[in-house]
Amino acid sequence: MAYTLTTQVPLSYPDAVEAIRAALAEQGFGVLTEIDIRKTFTGKLGPDAGDAVGDYVILGACNPNLASRALAAEPQMGALLPCNVVVRRAQGADATTIEAIDPETMAQLSTSDGVKAVADDAGTRLRAALAAVSQNS
Repeated sequence: MAYTLTTQVPLSYPDAVEAIRAALAEQGFGVLTEIDIRKTFTGKLGPDAGDAVGDYVILGACNPNLASRALAAEPQMGALLPCNVVVRRAQGADATTIEAIDPETMAQLSTSDGVKAVADDAGTRLRAALAAVSQNS
């Protein structure tokens, strides 16, 4: 089962991070958290581990309206929030990969119609954000 929505763009890593942040904002998402995996691996595991993962950030994106609806439908959905968006580029790569969790994964874990509706809406918005970055690069 595919659990991410993915695109590759010919942007530099910093430009891809900036572009997806802007595209997410256009879709009503803010970035609540940012985890720099390369920096974390370098600090905790050494420079070889950081180099092996390459440039890699996890953005915790949240659309408050969607999150509110999901939690109202099923409070346990909080364990799956925020929506993680990954921007990564290995050394020597020709493109930067942007991936977002497919909200349908959330819907598959629930029997709630409310969660399904939120997942559909979130999926549409995340696909639009990825498409915007792809089309503008």
